[in-house]
Amino acid sequence: MNLTEKFVKLKADGKKWTVVTSYDYWSASILNNTNVDALLVGDCAAMVMHGHKNTLCADPEMLATHTCAVAKGAPDKFIITALPFMAGKKGLEEGLETVEMFIKAGAHAVKIEGGFTNEAFIKQIVSMGIPVVGHIGLKPTHIHMLRGFKVQGKKQKDADMLLVEAIMLQEIGCTCVVLEAVPPNVGLRLSEKLTIPVIGIGAGPDVDGHGLVFQDMLGLTTDFKPKFVRQYINGADLITASVNHFVSDVNDLNYPQATETYLPKEKVVQGKLAAA
Repeated sequence: MNLTEKFVKLKADGKKWTVVTSYDYWSASILNNTNVDALLVGDCAAMVMHGHKNTLCADPEMLATHTCAVAKGAPDKFIITALPFMAGKKGLEEGLETVEMFIKAGAHAVKIEGGFTNEAFIKQIVSMGIPVVGHIGLKPTHIHMLRGFKVQGKKQKDADMLLVEAIMLQEIGCTCVVLEAVPPNVGLRLSEKLTIPVIGIGAGPDVDGHGLVFQDMLGLTTDFKPKFVRQYINGADLITASVNHFVSDVNDLNYPQATETYLPKEKVVQGKLAAA
């Protein structure tokens, strides 16, 4: 049973898939011990890790570095790395070099935004035995054409086109499809029509799985919160309080205490060393 067949069976069995982003060793190490199904090294690393306003500044070298760290921290998880802006658009050879870089860094699959413009590229990758995750709906690398991060598929004709695109991705061999920022009825429709899983990012409750950005779900992102994000803890406040507690302990001479220091092998008696 290949990976696509496995994913189809999981969907047929009604198993919901979960995906969380990860960009570094420490978070991957924690996520490796959770029940999440897959980790996504997304191009949104440019935003949450490097402070850019969008994903367009991500490049292959950046994502390969993050993928390598995640693969070391999460050896038991299925790792997907997103192809960044313009990857695959400068010629097949250069696109395949980027895919090769990601797989050698530790990714098990690559995620590619857009279907119609990448059909030949995706077919080539699949023919090489590399799983491909399609990504339709809101495509962050297309924000200038979309005029921002806006919900897609609101109009019937647009929803119909998403279905056509998703079916095409399935037919050319994609393992699953990420569907971002669409009304719930669009998510339901695509999930019902496709045999491969539809993983929603703000696509309503009826898709076959759901993904969230790690920093968003932990409340670590303080300047931007999409409507579909659920914060499970207020991580920013917890970290702020912890750091301020540390500063207070230092200023109040409560840190470090004896149990938090390295004791010498000998002890000092009246200024001289004696056997401990």
